[in-house]
Amino acid sequence: MTLVARREDRLEDLAAELADEHAVRAEIVVADVSKVSRREKLAHDIEQLGLTVEVLVNNAGFGSGGRFTKLDGEKEASMVRTNCEAVVALTSRYVAGMVERDRGAILNLSSLASFQPVPFQATYAATKAFVQSFTEALHEELRGTAVTATAVCPGPVRTEFGEAGGFGGGDDRIPGFMWLSAEKVAADALDALDGGDRVVVPGLINQVTALYGHYLPRSVLLPIARRVWPVK
Repeated sequence: MTLVARREDRLEDLAAELADEHAVRAEIVVADVSKVSRREKLAHDIEQLGLTVEVLVNNAGFGSGGRFTKLDGEKEASMVRTNCEAVVALTSRYVAGMVERDRGAILNLSSLASFQPVPFQATYAATKAFVQSFTEALHEELRGTAVTATAVCPGPVRTEFGEAGGFGGGDDRIPGFMWLSAEKVAADALDALDGGDRVVVPGLINQVTALYGHYLPRSVLLPIARRVWPVK
């Protein structure tokens, strides 16, 4: 197992926890996957460790919140590089080898936001719509091989995601029954990966929400979405 992120201290703590609790080899590589040079070094480091990527989990990503006209344009562009470009680049690097070895799986982190545009999270929702579309198409391309691609689309999860993105946790705007634990999302994602599913939306309420997001006319849906994340 190889853990990749930008913060070395957090990686070391997590690797030690996984090694102790599950008796597995947990390596770490510090890298910003939004940068081409860092992705190249990441691939080199994995090779130097003598590891083969059997399962690729594209989990790196971040969001933002607010009126697009007032957000930092470079940060929004960086979000596209992290949430979209890195997913495509890393998948491209490792999927062919999986097919050749006749085994492997790809798990891409999408979002409940991928099912509809989200005012005041315009860039984030668009990046996740890209991830879902890319993953679903790849899943079909891989049909007949021993390799699968799965998109997991969580709704609200109790993590640091909102605070890190600068738009809060949404606790005062999202009903409590919609929130899921990170453990629940991870368990559902792994079950879907094992089953070779194309898409998984953890939680019954979120599954219903995804249906509304997918099928409601945009003229009805967008004003509702705007009320969920009001910005003055």
